[in-house]
Amino acid sequence: MRIVIALGGNALLRRGERPSAEVQRRNLHPAMSVLAGLAASHEIVLTHGNGPQVGLLAQQAESGSDTPLPLDVLGALTQGMIGYLIEDELRDHLEGAGEGAKEVATLLTQVVVDASDPAFANPSKPIGPVWTETVARRIAAERGWPVAPDGGYWRRVVPSPEPRRILEIGAVRLLLEAGVVVICAGGGGVPVVEDPTGGWRGVEAVVDKDLSAALLADQLDADSLLLLTDVDAVYRDWQTEHAQPILFATADEMRDHSFAAGSMGPKVEAACRFVSGVRRDGRMPPRVARIGALADASHLVAGDAGTTIIGSPASGVD
Repeated sequence: MRIVIALGGNALLRRGERPSAEVQRRNLHPAMSVLAGLAASHEIVLTHGNGPQVGLLAQQAESGSDTPLPLDVLGALTQGMIGYLIEDELRDHLEGAGEGAKEVATLLTQVVVDASDPAFANPSKPIGPVWTETVARRIAAERGWPVAPDGGYWRRVVPSPEPRRILEIGAVRLLLEAGVVVICAGGGGVPVVEDPTGGWRGVEAVVDKDLSAALLADQLDADSLLLLTDVDAVYRDWQTEHAQPILFATADEMRDHSFAAGSMGPKVEAACRFVSGVRRDGRMPPRVARIGALADASHLVAGDAGTTIIGSPASGVD
C-alpha cells in the first residue's frame, strides 16, 4: 500500500522536555523502529509537526538578532533539521533490519496558501514553548506576539491558513516510484503565496501539519492516511467519566461529534477530508484513515487498533 504517515509532535518532543538534539534523537529511536517495519513492506511518505521547534527558533531569533528570520524561513530550517534526525534514525533501523537497499530522502516542501485566507487576521496555531499566563502576557507585550491558552498553559499563536497545493508533489511521486521513503511537508510545509510576477513568496504563518498530510495523501492518491499521536484512539466525551473510544466511523459520523481544536480536532478533520476524496486511479479498496498511538502503527495499518474512518455514502466512497 501507499501510506502517508503524520507524526505527532510527541514523536520528537514531549511537553516540558528540553528541545535538544539529544532528547529528540532519543524520542525518535523507538518511533523509527516501528516505522521501519512498515517501510519494509509498503510505500511510505512521512510528515511531521514542528510547533515546538519553529517556536524555539523564533524565540532565539528575536532575542539574539537585529534581523530575525521570518516564519517561512524558520519553517524551512525545521524541515531540514527534523528531516535529518528522522532520516538518520530511520535509515539505521532499516539497515539493522537487513533493509539497507531502501533509500530515505528528506524533501524541502512548499505549500500554497491563499493570501486572502481569513486565518491571517485570526492567529490560532500554537507554536513554541509553554508559559504561565503572566509570563505569556509579558512576552506578548515585549515582542508584539499574540498569545492564547493551550491546555493549562499559554503559548504564542500564529496564522494557520488552509493548505491548497503542494508545489513539490511531482518530485515526491518520482521518489516514491524509485522506491524511496520520503520525508516531506514537515511542519505542514513552508507556506507560500503567488506573487504578482507569477512566482512564489513565503508568508508569516504555520500550516497545520495534519491538514497538509491529508492534502499530501490526496494528491498522491494514497491508500491510507495514518495520523499518529499519543493516545490509542479518538474518544467521544474525552476526559470525562463517560469517555469511550470510537473504533469505526464514517466521515459524516465523525463530523457529528465535537473535538478539541488544539489537539484531536485537526486530526479528525484531516482524516475526513482524505477519505471523502475520490480515488483518481479507480483502484480498490477505497481510501481509509486511521488515528491512534505511534506504538500501534503496524496494528493501525492492519485495522486492529485505533480509530478507523471511511468515506460517507454521500461522498461516493463505500
